Amino acid sequence: MHGLTPRPPAEPSWSGCFRGEEGQENIGIRVGAHEGTHPALVSRDLEQFEVRLSELVTFLDEQLPSGKALDSATVEMVLQLMGWTHNEWVRIHPFANGNGRIARIWANWVAMRYGLPPFVRLRPRPAGDAYANAASAAMTGDQASMVTVFRQLLLEFPTN
Repeated sequence: MHGLTPRPPAEPSWSGCFRGEEGQENIGIRVGAHEGTHPALVSRDLEQFEVRLSELVTFLDEQLPSGKALDSATVEMVLQLMGWTHNEWVRIHPFANGNGRIARIWANWVAMRYGLPPFVRLRPRPAGDAYANAASAAMTGDQASMVTVFRQLLLEFPTN
């Protein structure tokens, strides 16, 4: 977060601190019209995120042997994991600021782990309403919208 100016009401001292920690016990967030995880539950939800992500990566690692070219079905599996990972981070919203960038880093981490390029732009966030609407839909458990956005971004990514 170095060099970034937080948007009010966020304060510079909040950078790197989880919502729910001392001084951030009452910091709620919204994505679109939907509230994110309550500050008191951020730590619990992050632990669950870590366990579930580990399970999903282990499963996908077994399905996609290292060095094997991806076909359309396996690319779809990677996109699904990217969407879930991104959306869960956005839903939990562990920090007062910067969660979208971190969610996009997570998505690119998944992509690169399975041989895809880091095709999700970090900053500024992907242009247009599709990404913002998909992030808002993620708050209600809709995973498909972000997968659709990621699929389109991958198709539009320069190959040379």
